[in-house]
Amino acid sequence: MDLNESNLQSLTDFLRKTLDPDPAVRRPAEKFLESVEGNQNYPILLLTLLEKSQDTVIRVCAAVTFKNYIKRNWRIIEDEPNKISDSDRTAIKANIVNLMLSSPEQIQKQLSDAISIIGREDFPQKWPDLLTEMVTRFQSGDFHIINGVLQTAHSLFKRYRHEFKSNELWLEIKLVLDTFAQPLTELFKVRHAFKHPFYLACNFGHWDLPEFFEDNMETWMSNFHNLLNLDNKLLQTDDEEEAGLLELLKSQICDNAALYAQKYDEEFQVYLPRFVTAIWNLLVTTGQEVKYDLLVSNAIQFLASVCERPHYKHLFEDQNTLTSICEKVIVPNMEFRSADEEAFEDNSEEYIRRDLEGSDIDTRRRAACDLVRGLCKFFEGPVTAIFSGYVNSMLTEYAKNPGVNWKHKDAAIYLVTSLASKAQTQKHGITQANELVNLSEFFVNHILTDLKSPNVNEFPVLKADAIKYVMIFRSQLPKEQLMQAVPLLIAHLQAESTVEHTYAAHALERLFTMRGPNNTTLITAAEMAPFTEQLLNNLFKALALPGSSENEYIMKAIMRSFSLLQESIVPYVPTLIGQLTHKLLLVSKNPSKPHFNHYLFESLCLSIRITCKANPDTVISFEEALFPVFTEILQNDVCPYFVPYVFQVMSLLLEIHTSAIPSSYMALFPHLLQPVLWERTGNIPPLVRLLQAYLEKGGSAIASTAADKIPGLLGVFQKLIASKANDHQGFYLLNSIIEHMPPESITQYRKQIFILLFQRLQSSKTTKFVKSFLVFINLYSVKYGAIALQEIFDSIQPKMFGMVVEKIVIPEVQKVSGQVEKKICAVGITKVLTECPAMMDTEYTKLWTPLLQALIGLFELPEDDSIPDDEHFIDIEDTPGYQTAFSQLAFAGKKEHDPIGEAVSNPKILLAQSLHKLSTACPGRVPSMLSTSLNAEALQFLQGYLQAASVQLV
Repeated sequence: MDLNESNLQSLTDFLRKTLDPDPAVRRPAEKFLESVEGNQNYPILLLTLLEKSQDTVIRVCAAVTFKNYIKRNWRIIEDEPNKISDSDRTAIKANIVNLMLSSPEQIQKQLSDAISIIGREDFPQKWPDLLTEMVTRFQSGDFHIINGVLQTAHSLFKRYRHEFKSNELWLEIKLVLDTFAQPLTELFKVRHAFKHPFYLACNFGHWDLPEFFEDNMETWMSNFHNLLNLDNKLLQTDDEEEAGLLELLKSQICDNAALYAQKYDEEFQVYLPRFVTAIWNLLVTTGQEVKYDLLVSNAIQFLASVCERPHYKHLFEDQNTLTSICEKVIVPNMEFRSADEEAFEDNSEEYIRRDLEGSDIDTRRRAACDLVRGLCKFFEGPVTAIFSGYVNSMLTEYAKNPGVNWKHKDAAIYLVTSLASKAQTQKHGITQANELVNLSEFFVNHILTDLKSPNVNEFPVLKADAIKYVMIFRSQLPKEQLMQAVPLLIAHLQAESTVEHTYAAHALERLFTMRGPNNTTLITAAEMAPFTEQLLNNLFKALALPGSSENEYIMKAIMRSFSLLQESIVPYVPTLIGQLTHKLLLVSKNPSKPHFNHYLFESLCLSIRITCKANPDTVISFEEALFPVFTEILQNDVCPYFVPYVFQVMSLLLEIHTSAIPSSYMALFPHLLQPVLWERTGNIPPLVRLLQAYLEKGGSAIASTAADKIPGLLGVFQKLIASKANDHQGFYLLNSIIEHMPPESITQYRKQIFILLFQRLQSSKTTKFVKSFLVFINLYSVKYGAIALQEIFDSIQPKMFGMVVEKIVIPEVQKVSGQVEKKICAVGITKVLTECPAMMDTEYTKLWTPLLQALIGLFELPEDDSIPDDEHFIDIEDTPGYQTAFSQLAFAGKKEHDPIGEAVSNPKILLAQSLHKLSTACPGRVPSMLSTSLNAEALQFLQGYLQAASVQLV
């Protein structure tokens, strides 16, 4: 693409169309832009547009498109083409910082994010001058530019908080500190820089303090302390909802102070009392408005981090101090405010996300809860006594007038939850509780009444609280109370409140995953029998409630209910599969909830598995229901990330068939070999599995009716085997070809297959490839015979068979992992040892005993899981771009397949019997070779195999 006016105008037109609400206009434009992403100068055209276009909307659109382009394409993936030309990469890095700093704020944010994405891949090795260029801009005196530098630095450096420790990381952080910390400190000393000061505090609390920072500690701490007490009207905002610069600044300082207290204990001790006093004063004088939430939350978190450290506990041990903290900080910030009520009613999705998914880390309630837990670490008894009084007082106020005082009970329940929770996991809820709190009694006296309330739509907040109580304390409550709650939770699925029926679905899903004795489900299908019909009806009706048409918690509860109930759902499946299919058709047109979609496909898989287990013939009815929707998904390509799901479900359906491959599948087979399908990384695992299902169910049919497609099948294998990320998938396919296709159908291709494998071994030998190669050649030995294996090696190059055995099989077989894989190798090597004359009568004979020794080692020695230092495997899930993601469906999972099966139940016995047979054919030779070359320990193991097989060597 040339950098000319015509291309700029064309790009402008397509960008404008991507903003059109009409899918018929928008999608073709998106597809066109996706198709030209690989063209040289495309990113430069985007940068030119966002700099020079007179249309602000187009500039912002170009900036967002550029950022997403960088996100998808900047990372260079081994074995895959470079998606951005070197000249474009150089031009982008040369211009983007200057462009970012001179752009309006909306565009600056997008380019700043793009810089951080590029920096994650290229900094510092491939972009050594990035920090120097940024630091020089501190001298500009332009706060827009300085702010841009600081914002970019923040996005670039924040990943250090979560990176795993390594020497490379320490070296990179040292480079950052050496280059950036001193100029930042100097900038911080300049008082007029306080016009935009909250970015300045963003990261230093997370790193090791360099000497020059320690030297300036007094300056930093004094300025931080002064800023906490700042009351600058210029920085304040009249907006009740949005935090202003002053609130953000003070909040960030509280966050940093907490980090200093945790990480730099000794250095910070002298300043801590001043900060405790300042932050305490801040808390008791700050109002309940939403704009102060982040500030109050971080201030409370500071106190929480301090109070749980042993050498600061003296600051809190006075009874009056504890009472004051409870009265002035904890209780007020646990109250359910009008803003919370509005979120509960009008923004339920955000409310649920905060409350259930742990994203409430910056809420007042979460911080107050953490402070309670921190105080309980050293003062559990006094704190429990103080709070118990407040709980009783709140419940008494509620009882006087429930209609008016319901918020008192809400606060009481939250306070009990905070007080009782000592340790918690996502899987089990509260795993360790405060023994001074009687959770079972509280359930009976105060929770059950709200669950039993005949009007499910009355006091929805309290009902949601009650449901959440059951969910959180499910591991602490006796089973009879949980069973008491189950039918009540099922009833709450019909509540009008989105939060209430979502919590009910989530609580049921969590209860159904709990494990009892013998690792079985705590609640059984038999115990659920009286409630099955109502449960399924209410779950599917809940999907029709306003705001819950794509509620992931409800769909997950459907999936979990199917899994628990198993064959109990069979009578309902004919109705349910229609509803699930209809839902799939709707969401496939405009998918927006990835988790909902995943659980939807899991539920479909469960329906198929459970029903077809009882009657395999019903697979046809599932195909009739699903194939029209699948065809639309595959043909229209509206939703690329649905395609891997479709392939997984089709694999499951095909594997269930007990007869020949249906014609509908055979018609699809040629399309599955099209290169375009294999370009998307996420398609590869499910496509390979689907092709394996075709081969397993109809290898002979493919050989006879689709022989012209065999080169295409092997072409897929060739593409996969060339990739370090996907070579194992290539071997899965190759092994299925060897196992299931008639030998004569691939005779002409066998030599070329081995040549391709040797070329890859020579060009890029990795442990993963070698392990897969060993399994393949031994499967070949099992299926075609050891002589055939030896002959094909030696037909490629004389004496190659010996080289492979000596250089690969003997030294590497110990690395093979997996029971089936080890069994294949054991049987294959046994055949080479006992059924290949060349191993006894040629120069290969010298390898016989070392190969036997290696086989005994495979049986008896620990697996060798060492990997060379220079090997770095790419994780498929790590490749950038949402469209490439592959999500494995748990309930579409394929059973581990043993190609040898029952023919060999114990490879050790097979070895003993095969050696006995060999020794009978050539008396005296085998014992002689063993006694002179096999080490004593291996010989002892072998004697045990012979004894167990009741045979002797002749």
